[in-house]
Amino acid sequence: MKALYYQPSCGIAGDMHMAAMVDLGMPQPYLDELLAKLPLQDEFALSFEAASKMGISGLHANVTTSQQTDHRHHSTIVRMIEEADLPAAITTRALDMFGLIAAAEGKIHNVSPDKVHFHEVGALDSIVDIVAAAAAIEYFQPDIIICDAVEVGSGFVNCAHGRLPVPAPATQEILAAVPCRYGSVDGEATTPTGAAILANAVSEFIPKGVFTPQTIGYGVGSKDFGIANVLRVALGSYEPRQPNTLGDLGRRFADLQTDHFQIEANIDDMSPEAFAPLQQALFDAGAVDVFTQPIMMKKQRPAQRITALCDDEHLKRVSDTLLNHSTSIGLRILPFAKRVLPRVLQRVTTRMGEVNVKITTAPNGLQRFKVEHDDIVQLAAEQSLDYLTAQRLINEDISRELGDRT
Repeated sequence: MKALYYQPSCGIAGDMHMAAMVDLGMPQPYLDELLAKLPLQDEFALSFEAASKMGISGLHANVTTSQQTDHRHHSTIVRMIEEADLPAAITTRALDMFGLIAAAEGKIHNVSPDKVHFHEVGALDSIVDIVAAAAAIEYFQPDIIICDAVEVGSGFVNCAHGRLPVPAPATQEILAAVPCRYGSVDGEATTPTGAAILANAVSEFIPKGVFTPQTIGYGVGSKDFGIANVLRVALGSYEPRQPNTLGDLGRRFADLQTDHFQIEANIDDMSPEAFAPLQQALFDAGAVDVFTQPIMMKKQRPAQRITALCDDEHLKRVSDTLLNHSTSIGLRILPFAKRVLPRVLQRVTTRMGEVNVKITTAPNGLQRFKVEHDDIVQLAAEQSLDYLTAQRLINEDISRELGDRT
């Protein structure tokens, strides 16, 4: 598959990303045409020049503005991007990137994202950087975007909120759950803008598959570190690492069953009472187990994930039932293998009466049993005993009956 591979060994900033993308092959006229659509009039100028750091050559991007300072609220930036006549995919990606920054800043300062007053990140050159980043990704149209661990730097950085340790709070917040490296350089290596680009775009960090590079671009930064201050981005093909197949597992375990499927859907628009009849319908269709899990979906919408397990024979009927009896418009079907202990069913006589008993044998040869729940309920009711007492008496008798096997 076509892949874009970020290698931020010295971090990432918006201008470095833009320069790397042009060096990779994004035409500058294409970028200029899109940026001209922003309602910024003649407030900025963009140019690129050949540059190098420690012998590594690439491009350096210069964004010059007509204002010394340019502070904007997130709501203003959203309106600016929405009013520009940009392709829908570029608009969406750019807004998502800025949304990541606004959410991080809002969490840090305990304000809603639309009220966030951008300082460094909200400067005009960062608006250019983010729109350019969205335009570049849409230009190359990768099937997947992969990335190494992100170098964030070390030491301290001066910002609008004072002198703070690297990474800046917003950068660290945006990179939550992203693999990071600390301390390869002395200073700020990754900016909030650079962090937002990666957090939005990357599908797989620290890729485990095989990447074959075809074209390479270098974006040269302005700082001097102990290692070359460049961002390398490569375009090529990627083969993800294939997980163990069910056939591979089958060769390891003689008792493995591989003709089973997990059918699941995330539902956030159905009444809770409707799940009980849905579960029963799935059982009637041939599911061997059905269960729900509470989850949080996009924008923190509460939802339920319903999962049905079945064999190959009942796959279509169970999946049809899930779509016919719920509000879901789609579902996932995942093949899975299951290892099941050998078992036998026996009818055993106890002081309470006869019960059905399932006896299983573990890999170490030991046996254990489980009494059918409905039988315990029935006998407890017939003899006016509570469930736990009836269960204890029945289990004692079965243990004596089966002897050392259990």
